[in-house]
Amino acid sequence: MAVSGDSGLIPPPPAERPSAPGAPAAVNPAALSVEQAARILTAVGGRWTTAETIRRHIERGAPTAADGRINLVHCMAWLIREFSTHAVGEE
Repeated sequence: MAVSGDSGLIPPPPAERPSAPGAPAAVNPAALSVEQAARILTAVGGRWTTAETIRRHIERGAPTAADGRINLVHCMAWLIREFSTHAVGEE
């Protein structure tokens, strides 16, 4: 039995896999655009989040990569620290 160079047993990395027709494109939670982050946070938070709100957080020091992308975990950790710092400072 002849085997081709690509046996199909190892799937390509997720970025190279085509998405299903009509399915939303996959996003990397470690490298989101401001707009993607706003959509995700709105979807999971039950509260409307705008790109402008995220940009204000970035201006106040929220972490971003050199290309301006947002790591959702790092950004959420920053927000938690910011809110807990301000809440403690207000007492």
